[in-house]
Amino acid sequence: MNKEVLSVIESVSNEKSIDKEKIFEALEIALSVATRKKFNTESDIKVSIDRKSGSFITYKKLLVVDKVKSKNKEISIEEVKNQFLKKKIGEYVEKKIQSAKFDRIVTQIAKQVIVQKVREAERETIINKFKKYAGEIVAGIIKKITREYIYVELGNNAEALIGREDTIPKENFRIGDRIRGILYILKKENNSEQLFISRSKIEMLIELFRIEVPEIGEEIIEIKSAARDPGSRAKIAVKTNDKRIDPIGACIGMRGARVQAVSGELSGEKIDIVLWDSNPAQFVINAISPIEIHSIIIDEDRKTIDISVEENSLAQAIGKNGQNIKLTSQLVGWDISVMTIEGLKRKKYEEEKKISDKFVKYLNIEKNIAKILISSGFSSLEEIAYVPKEELFIIKNIEQKILQKIRESAKKTLYEWYIRKEKEKKANKKIFKNFSKIPEIKKEIIKQLIKKKIYNIEKLAEQSIDELVDIEGLSKRRAGDIIMEARNICWFNQSKISKKN
Repeated sequence: MNKEVLSVIESVSNEKSIDKEKIFEALEIALSVATRKKFNTESDIKVSIDRKSGSFITYKKLLVVDKVKSKNKEISIEEVKNQFLKKKIGEYVEKKIQSAKFDRIVTQIAKQVIVQKVREAERETIINKFKKYAGEIVAGIIKKITREYIYVELGNNAEALIGREDTIPKENFRIGDRIRGILYILKKENNSEQLFISRSKIEMLIELFRIEVPEIGEEIIEIKSAARDPGSRAKIAVKTNDKRIDPIGACIGMRGARVQAVSGELSGEKIDIVLWDSNPAQFVINAISPIEIHSIIIDEDRKTIDISVEENSLAQAIGKNGQNIKLTSQLVGWDISVMTIEGLKRKKYEEEKKISDKFVKYLNIEKNIAKILISSGFSSLEEIAYVPKEELFIIKNIEQKILQKIRESAKKTLYEWYIRKEKEKKANKKIFKNFSKIPEIKKEIIKQLIKKKIYNIEKLAEQSIDELVDIEGLSKRRAGDIIMEARNICWFNQSKISKKN
């Protein structure tokens, strides 16, 4: 038997190009399963094979406990001490038992497990070979098509899947077709890895340009960002540090040959190539060209950009179903809104009015002072309170004494807000603790109860189902359950285990 084990492991290792240690581990698992079925036991069986001789020993793993409930799985701490074993409660003892003889049933079970484990090891070996190609374009032949996946043969026994979300809309493929896409690897629920191909990811667009445009491959031209609506439209932003090269022209190619090659691979996807700029305003202007922008408002804190265009250019700027502005936002990396000139003026007026009202209310100043602060670039109490003094005091038309008082008012208000928030936090902590008496009530439900001014289970006990049904995520049945639970605790001093929200 010993020699047979070693020879089988040697032959499988050579034939499948799998590490011997993985086969030993697979065989140990197989023998453990076979032994458990042979003796019809629920015990945790461990088999250890000697790597040199091929002989194996079988152990039963027992959990050390105070009182034994299952003799097949546990051993008492008292018995452990009697056997002079240095183990604590919660640790395992390995007890040597009789190994299973290799009859027909044991051999069959072991063979099934070994075959499965060898397949897994073989699959892992193949995936490891392809890991270096992750993020690159690979090609293969379609061998099977189902509702969920397209199965692609990559060669060397490697298979990749293309999910429906990774295909370009309206693409049609047949078995035997050659297909290209970006390779990526995902872990499944059982922790095993699977090769996938995508034709819809942004990386597919970037890698195709890297192939078609030598200057990108040579890093003379850099793709700074890209955005896609797969199969319909895309935008890429490019730059170069070599002033002699036109990056847009190089990507388009002679008579559009380069960009057309990329577009053809992506089922006719229309591609806009724009010049990248470190200035977000200029970048937006480049990205939305040839539409002329009338004005731009940038909010760096919220990372938003509002642009205005002539009314007859609005539809084109937005694009069909908002496609153009969505792609522009993705490309630039800012949240961009486009509106008419009048629309932007109206929005600006409304926003400035909100800020003005806030300044008047909390800083105790006149509207004309608030207007001067806003026109000087201040839009929040935090800015007024904490910007360097010299930035505040350079404001014209307001005396420094008044500016100092405004600054002190801003700091005082912010401090009061902070104290109020801290008190609310402490109060909410007590409320959450009170509601924790009801098992498994979710935080989201408690937050909505607080909004209804229900601050404890005593108040909850007084509610009716109709008063709680408008709470999002709370069914009528569950509302009834938590009300009854509150009543049991408050009125009858008893509690039942609640069902989940």
